[in-house]
Amino acid sequence: MLFNFFMLVLAGLKDELLATQVEARSIKTQLEGEVALNGHLRTAISDLSASWELKPVDESREEARVDALVDQLCYLGATLRDRVRDALHVGVKRAMAVVCSGFSYNMEVVSHGFVTDISKTNTENEERLHALIDDAEVPGERLAKLFEPEVLPPETSSGTGEDGEGRDAD
Repeated sequence: MLFNFFMLVLAGLKDELLATQVEARSIKTQLEGEVALNGHLRTAISDLSASWELKPVDESREEARVDALVDQLCYLGATLRDRVRDALHVGVKRAMAVVCSGFSYNMEVVSHGFVTDISKTNTENEERLHALIDDAEVPGERLAKLFEPEVLPPETSSGTGEDGEGRDAD
């Protein structure tokens, strides 16, 4: 009777061991996937930081690796916001310089934005504004491309396939 009890306990332990082994393999597979994803994210952050000429993440201390990566992402976000703002300012200033180079406009008036016709309704002025924006689309794109080298970092091949997949359309 004690032997049968021992065999039942042993069979139960064996079932538990097999279930634990299956669970451990599943967790190991998940962990390997997370480690691979972590490596890809580190590479992407490093490549993005390098393309914007930012200093790389300092991961020399094992315990600081995650914090350094999070700090780098926060720094990258703030830096990109600043650079996009700077690019906007450069673009507007360059567009105004283009206007000055060949046209006679009062730049003080131009610097206040769109001029509305006070004899027209808000709806009419808004329709005119949309028509002006539509008319400026193609030439504006052409002008913007002239200044891209001044405001954009060089392109990198990271994250793109041979067919350019992974990039935003221009």
